[in-house]
Amino acid sequence: MNSALIFIALAVGVALFLGIRARRGKDMSLEQWTVGGRGFGAAIVFLLMAGEIYTTFVFLGGSGFAYGNGAGAYYLLGYGSLPFILSYFILPPVWRYAKERRLLSQPDFFASKYQSNALGVLVAIVGFIALIPYLVLQLKGLGIIVSISSYSAISANQGVIIGAIVVASYVALSGVHGSAWTSVIKDALVMFVAVFLGLYLPYHYYGGIENMFTAIEAAKPGFLALRDVGQSPTWMVSTVILSTLGFYMWPHMFMAVYTAKGDGVLRKNAFILPIYQLMLLFILFVGFAAILQVPGLKGGDIDLALFKISLQTFDPWFVGVIGAAGILTALVPGSMILMTSATLLANNVYRPLRPGVEDTHIARVAKWLSPVIMAVAVFFTLGGGDTIVALLLMAYAFVTQLFPVFLASLFKSNPVSKPAAFAGILVGVSTVAYVSLTKQTVAGMFPFLPTPLKDLNVGMIALFFNLVVLTVVTLLTRGFSTPRRLSANAS
Repeated sequence: MNSALIFIALAVGVALFLGIRARRGKDMSLEQWTVGGRGFGAAIVFLLMAGEIYTTFVFLGGSGFAYGNGAGAYYLLGYGSLPFILSYFILPPVWRYAKERRLLSQPDFFASKYQSNALGVLVAIVGFIALIPYLVLQLKGLGIIVSISSYSAISANQGVIIGAIVVASYVALSGVHGSAWTSVIKDALVMFVAVFLGLYLPYHYYGGIENMFTAIEAAKPGFLALRDVGQSPTWMVSTVILSTLGFYMWPHMFMAVYTAKGDGVLRKNAFILPIYQLMLLFILFVGFAAILQVPGLKGGDIDLALFKISLQTFDPWFVGVIGAAGILTALVPGSMILMTSATLLANNVYRPLRPGVEDTHIARVAKWLSPVIMAVAVFFTLGGGDTIVALLLMAYAFVTQLFPVFLASLFKSNPVSKPAAFAGILVGVSTVAYVSLTKQTVAGMFPFLPTPLKDLNVGMIALFFNLVVLTVVTLLTRGFSTPRRLSANAS
């Protein structure tokens, strides 16, 4: 047994132990399982939300994107802090509204605001479809991390299956409490590894960060600048906007808001989380450091950049430490995503089919759904081939289609009608689905556009169609069940 395996096994064991132990002293009612009884303080809410930021997407995808795309990776820094500016204003009213009505999920919020169970079902389906690729992303990253950091002693597929069993087990038993407990050790370890690698590797191989960028520019002129076509400034700005608007439209991020014990907790986190995002810089530095040290990675292999350079730099035991941190970036967010997915299906798809059932029954259904959903995610993981960043950007475009309807619901007098809300979301997500399945680009769909606009993120086109339909249908159905009185309670 190589020394790296010891740290890998330790990370998995600790996550399983903490995840299961988190249920002690709790009755694991539906409210406890999903939103922690709405009793989490600033520190735990911070760890939950930070845990959803530092996923395998950042650990592998961020460094891989820097390695393969150069300046395109800067979009991570661009949107990394902007959502928290929004959060200061939009999350407290969401928390107050949910607290007053004891809402449990994101679809509950939309259904209540628009007085439409059908809209709640639609939002649940949209959220679930978006969460599956996000869960696949975590499992895909987990397989890569386990395989490489164990020096192939454990295959990627074996790593995916082991991680899936661990996460499904403690999610079914402890729900959001398991995610909160494991976030504590995960964030501490990931912060150490990210900062250490981001500083050590540039100095070890290049003599400093400035020297590293100088060497890259000399070897690959223009690689560190945005492109004229493709990943251009237009792509950058549109991707940052799309990602910012979609950040809190993720169902698991929305539900994390409900766990707070007061709206002041959310405002405190709005100040702290942008500072935490500075760690993204160090992850990008790792990817840039690998460009000249481990050249030749192509396609999906760019996600291996962090571990390829780590393998040739460090002893096996420290590679095991890096692997342990990486494993936790998959297990912790994966658990929150899984718990949320099960809640969406049980509470917002199954419950409307069985009106009158008690919360205890819904809780039981959600817990049993957890391993089923995980099995589906494992199936897609073992058969998928997209890079980590590609998966996330597609899912982001999907959930962002909820933002216009959500924003309208926060006004004291909601300007959007119920039919318009339904139609806008449906058109937006249908456009994203079409573009994703056909692999269309803006240039391909609209060749007549000026060259700069052809690089728009395709999710923005879907959002544009969403807004057009939202406006037109609202004008046509003005006064038709527009939930004005109910929306006045949002502030």
